[in-house]
Amino acid sequence: MLAVGLFAVAVVPGWTLGGLAERWTGSQVFDWLVTLGWSAAGIRVLAPYGSYRRRDAWLGLVPLLGWYLLCVLAWRVALLPYRDWEPRADELWRARWLTGDLMGFWVC
Repeated sequence: MLAVGLFAVAVVPGWTLGGLAERWTGSQVFDWLVTLGWSAAGIRVLAPYGSYRRRDAWLGLVPLLGWYLLCVLAWRVALLPYRDWEPRADELWRARWLTGDLMGFWVC
C-alpha cells in the first residue's frame, strides 16, 4: 500500500495539473510537459533513497520510462527496511551487509 501511495503522489497531481494546463491553454504539448515535469520531480525526490542518482530525473521526461522508473522507486522506498538490492559503487562506503535474521539485506 505504501508503494501505491508513493506512486500516486508522484503521478496523479501531475496528471491533474496537466489536465488543468491543457484546459487553460488548449495545448496538449503543455499538458505533457507539466505531467512529465511532475514525474521528473518525483524521481528527483525518491532517487537517492532507491539507489538511483538525482540526475536520473531526466528519465522522467520520457513518457512511459519515467512512470516505470517511478514504479521501481516507489517499490524500493516502500521496502527500504528490507533493502535487498546492491548499493551503487558510490554508496558502498556507507553500506553494510546484515547478518542474523536479516541476512541478505543491506543497510545504507
